[in-house]
Amino acid sequence: MNGHEGEEAQVSTGTTADGADTAAIPELVIISGMSGAGRSTAAKCLEDLGWFVVDNLPPALIPTMVDLGARSQGNVARIAVVVDVRGRGFFDSLRQSLADLAAKNVRRRVIFLEASDDALVRRFESVRRPHPLQGSGRIVDGIAAERDLLRELRGDADLVIDTSSLNVHELRAKMDAQFAGGEEPELRATVMSFGYKYGLPVDADLVVDCRFLPNPHWVPELRPFTGLNEEVSGYVFNQPGAKEFLDRYTELLQLIAAGYRREGKRYVTVAVGCTGGKHRSVAMSEKLAARLAAEGVETVVVHRDMGRE
Repeated sequence: MNGHEGEEAQVSTGTTADGADTAAIPELVIISGMSGAGRSTAAKCLEDLGWFVVDNLPPALIPTMVDLGARSQGNVARIAVVVDVRGRGFFDSLRQSLADLAAKNVRRRVIFLEASDDALVRRFESVRRPHPLQGSGRIVDGIAAERDLLRELRGDADLVIDTSSLNVHELRAKMDAQFAGGEEPELRATVMSFGYKYGLPVDADLVVDCRFLPNPHWVPELRPFTGLNEEVSGYVFNQPGAKEFLDRYTELLQLIAAGYRREGKRYVTVAVGCTGGKHRSVAMSEKLAARLAAEGVETVVVHRDMGRE
């Protein structure tokens, strides 16, 4: 059990149904996900940012930990709890604990660390350790069992981070980008361009396909450039349907974003794809991100596959 003192959480004042002062309720992050996907790194990053971190806490004890933090007079204002399959039988109580936290007006987020089967197998083999659920089987058997166990939690997560192609420093940079700031915005979006030939992003909440637009790859003078180039972007948005698509999809995202806010979801990843992730998806991602930013959504643009060809 590790922890540091954090700054006082920014929560509304008042009282809960049981009379507790809501200004003293700590902010809570629950870190979960696949074994080998980087939970320890994510937890260490939050610890370095001043969060009180508890590793492998049985889910049934999470409300108790929050209550203890509320009695600390602001000394423990931000708590991060790592919950994983090492808890085995305790894991089934997580949903009840989350319901209890909601009833107490606890500001909580669930972060889910994900990675591909190939990446997880490589990581377990590199450290020569068995998967906690493989038993007498193979590593892939343990991974499959864990995915099945965590499927519902992954679907309910506020933020899914795919670490398949991330090193430790890149994962820490992602965590810093999400948690190192001051007051948290209402909604934070990541707009990610990608190439279908390299596979779908597993951490995408929404996926949109730009392959209906003519491909600048087949225009010799545009082929060497990317969607960040003004000539390429101009070519893409001069095609029939491109501007209308941007307008209509922006309107759809406004509708979705309003629903996310009502449901308390603070993170969304929009994946925009084309064949190679170099021209159309990059140009569309840049424009879409600018539209979201203009609507007051804090937006980050990531070009996953640009430069891979």
